[in-house]
Amino acid sequence: MRVFLTGATGFIGSRIVPELLAAGHEVLGLTRSDAGARALEAAGAQVHRGDLEHPETLRAGADQADAVIHTAFDHDFSNFVANCEKDRRAIEAMGEVLKGSDRPLLITSGTGIGNPESGGPAREDVLNRNHPNPRAASELAGQILLDAGVNLVSMRLPQVHDTVKQGLVSPFIELSKAKGAVAYIGEGLNRWPAAHVLDVAKLYVLAVERSAPGARYHAVAEEGIAVRDIAEVVGAGLNLPVVSLTPEEAPAHFGWLAMFAGLDLPASSAKTRELLGWAPTGPGLIEDLKAMDYSLAASVD
Repeated sequence: MRVFLTGATGFIGSRIVPELLAAGHEVLGLTRSDAGARALEAAGAQVHRGDLEHPETLRAGADQADAVIHTAFDHDFSNFVANCEKDRRAIEAMGEVLKGSDRPLLITSGTGIGNPESGGPAREDVLNRNHPNPRAASELAGQILLDAGVNLVSMRLPQVHDTVKQGLVSPFIELSKAKGAVAYIGEGLNRWPAAHVLDVAKLYVLAVERSAPGARYHAVAEEGIAVRDIAEVVGAGLNLPVVSLTPEEAPAHFGWLAMFAGLDLPASSAKTRELLGWAPTGPGLIEDLKAMDYSLAASVD
């Protein structure tokens, strides 16, 4: 297949490129910069210039492809709601091109959208339209396209990590450095799921190759790591005190991150593993956090 990949030079997308090529596919990678174009060409991919701010460039890329994998997202979490709406518009733009065909559109969202309102780990067969995570906009846009006949597939991500970046944990680390303390809320027993970035990249390829309209997959290797355990490892890495905050104290400390800091977000990938034969092998989140160089810790781009 010729696969149009958005976010092709990003944290996850840059790992998907070699996986697609190794599987015998062509890659048409989206980039907005000369440096990104050079990186894609060096990796063996073709270049498509454009970005999320210009939906017409996304439509043009999708129109040239047999399948689309959409991983691009504006990771300015301080403007998260608006960026989720931007993602919705991007999904709509690419979906319009794919209507009337069986070409798959694999979009990206978060595992929290699969959390049952009755409680328990997030599951692939659940679409919680009332979940507080604004990223639900991506999946809701996808459902509209699915109803319109688009071969729409959803990939739900946990905290995707290596020793450099770790999803929301990366801005959590930067915040802790700025505040001079690593904090969690209450007992810190709320959990975040996780998976190593290389395992996630492999799953994207499996999902687009075996696409089934309406399928939802969870890129979850670890069902849930307690935020207190994350905080303790980060505290040791930064040589900072680890403190517990009350829910009332959390907004002042966490700022925009407060909407996530107290959420319990365990997630299952049992159905994903069964359907796709996915067997993650990468290191766990705590292992990567222990191995990272905290002097180089940087926020997710």
